[in-house]
Amino acid sequence: MKAKQEGPDVPSVWAAYGVLLQHLRKRAGLNQQQLGDAIGYSLEQVASVEQGRRPAKAAFTAAAERVLEAGGVLEVLQDEVDRAKLPRFFRNFAVIEAEVVSRFSYDPLLVPGLLQTEAYARAVFAGHCPPLSEEIVDQHTEGRLSRQKLLARVPLAELSFIIGEEALRDPVGGLEVMREQWQRLLEVSTLRNVEIQVMPAGRGFHPGKNGPFVVVESHEHRCLGYFESQGVGCVVSEPAEVSAFALRYGKLRSQALNVEESARLIERMVGET
Repeated sequence: MKAKQEGPDVPSVWAAYGVLLQHLRKRAGLNQQQLGDAIGYSLEQVASVEQGRRPAKAAFTAAAERVLEAGGVLEVLQDEVDRAKLPRFFRNFAVIEAEVVSRFSYDPLLVPGLLQTEAYARAVFAGHCPPLSEEIVDQHTEGRLSRQKLLARVPLAELSFIIGEEALRDPVGGLEVMREQWQRLLEVSTLRNVEIQVMPAGRGFHPGKNGPFVVVESHEHRCLGYFESQGVGCVVSEPAEVSAFALRYGKLRSQALNVEESARLIERMVGET
């Protein structure tokens, strides 16, 4: 799962989507300009999607489905198109994550991706070293926001997040971005399948000091772990290692502020700005 900086190669699902779009367009007797006019996109945008150089957004797909009477064949590819916008090292885990029945994560340094606002996510990717192009920043941001479907997916997944207080106080993107991010956390915390806890600063040593990690249970009721650092991600499947992850998470849950205390802390942060 190790990956280097994104290169110029095109994800195969984007190319496949483009070939299918071109076939449907020609079947409908339209040229690229005519299709663009009908769905509200430029000739260059349609051409880029057909050539696999640019991924289709959900709005593009919905419009093309309607105009081309595609019968859902483009829509069924959209989740895969979106996942290919993510950094390479994360894509394998993103496939697992989309189908989980439960997901528990500890994030000491950043607000977890599933809870990030667009502005916060964009600030994170914009700060990448070495720098990413604006196009790649856009794609990674779109891919991250697409993952957030998990919050309301049916059947509901049980989701638990423990976030370090330092992550909440670090002004990623500036104070306005953080204010919006805190409000987003309060909004998501009202969902009945979501629990958000804050690990307060100054707790001393605890099992999370070794870094962020995730524990998930698949729909086959198989438990897996995941952790990443410096652009490298690793899925953990060895039962003894996954069990240790779960044990650490249980400890962290008991040491963090409870859900109500955490919400009150975040509310105070909003009030302080």
